[in-house]
Amino acid sequence: QVQLVEFGGGLVQPGGSLRLSCAASGRTFSSVAMGWFRQAPGKEREFVASISRSGVTTNYADSVKGRFTISRDDLKNTMFLQMNSLKPEDTAVYFCAASSRTWATRSLYEYNYWGQGTQVTVSS
Repeated sequence: QVQLVEFGGGLVQPGGSLRLSCAASGRTFSSVAMGWFRQAPGKEREFVASISRSGVTTNYADSVKGRFTISRDDLKNTMFLQMNSLKPEDTAVYFCAASSRTWATRSLYEYNYWGQGTQVTVSS
């Protein structure tokens, strides 16, 4: 079992930045790949970014590539999502997730554990 809690959401103006954190407990954090997903009102949950168990490999959705950076600190059992140059279309509830896979998978069906989500609103 892995328990996940997200922090860092909020309201930010277009062009601004936010840093999301995901604190993990339970099963050894360093043994799982991790990912971020988001869900806007009326839309399906979509992939944002993922990081392999080793932290060497990362994947990004085309819509956030070059603006968002995923990272992990296994000593602190925490994953991060640095979000820069935010746009109104980034507004969504952001979820962190853990996968028993070792690679940076994009498929939400390969994630076994989910946090409760944190709201990110980009608006002037």
